[in-house]
Amino acid sequence: MRTHTTRPAPAAAVAVLALALTACGGGDDTADAKSTAPAGQKGRDTPPPSPASGGDMDLDEPAMGKVAEDPGTVTYEILPLKVDVSTEAEAAKAISEPSKAKGMVLATARVKYTHKGGPALTDGSDVHDATTVFADGQRGSVLIGAAEDAPGCDDPYDVDAWREGETHVFCETYVVQANAESIEVHWTEDEVDGEPYIWKFDPKNA
Repeated sequence: MRTHTTRPAPAAAVAVLALALTACGGGDDTADAKSTAPAGQKGRDTPPPSPASGGDMDLDEPAMGKVAEDPGTVTYEILPLKVDVSTEAEAAKAISEPSKAKGMVLATARVKYTHKGGPALTDGSDVHDATTVFADGQRGSVLIGAAEDAPGCDDPYDVDAWREGETHVFCETYVVQANAESIEVHWTEDEVDGEPYIWKFDPKNA
């Protein structure tokens, strides 16, 4: 399995921390920020089918899933491109209570979503809502207010003419523990009962 991460530029925003620490196994913990500044078979045009109920994925292996969007159900191909991992110092600058951010870093997942079937979207997208970031199996805290339209990232709420065959890259920033052995990007078709698709990145290559 290939692993790679890249390091983003230092965060310029000052954040208001809501909940910096999370419990193992998930939850809806968040950290607030001011957004002033987120194995398939090769050689084939059609990607192989993804596991029916989630599972571990190779970094070049997309998942396929359906999302109930406002105009109707849309089928998407989902593939994380990379994860940007900050330093602890950069994370401290992005959170208003540095003492609570001690030992934490920011992990920004850049995920490519391709509209594969269904109606055209005319008023934003919800496909990114099922994306979460974990570190060593522990879910991170969402950094609320992180710039969703940073360079290389599209704002999902600005998507107003997304048709079949078109692709957008959305970014999700989470606060996770530093020195993790792996950073995981999860996407779940059924957020209540579904098993997530999991792509594992190596933060040591940042």
